[in-house]
Amino acid sequence: MIAKMEISGVHTTVDEDLQKYVQKKIGRMDRYMPTHARKSAHAEVKLKEAKIKAKKECTCEVILHLPHEVIATKETTMNMYAAVDIVETKLKNQLKKYKEKHTDKRLHRRVLSKLRSRNA
Repeated sequence: MIAKMEISGVHTTVDEDLQKYVQKKIGRMDRYMPTHARKSAHAEVKLKEAKIKAKKECTCEVILHLPHEVIATKETTMNMYAAVDIVETKLKNQLKKYKEKHTDKRLHRRVLSKLRSRNA
């Protein structure tokens, strides 16, 4: 779980169910981070609600502070839970790219070679 997470509501109140849902979905994003980034990861979740011409728009914005980079994702839908789900998927993809960019390729090769020598 991401240790530091700030969940705030703009023009809406964040009830306990929604807060637990966000913590469950966004808090698990540390699985997709490199191990060195997990300790200092910090997430800001902003949930916004607006009514435009009798149409309800729910926006979920997540700003993830990682070493050497800040990842931001935003989605607007008619349902807050759906917006959180879509943001989670977008964050997974961005974190996979971050992990490829910031992990040591030589270490990966060393681990694989040790595994191969044990199996042979």
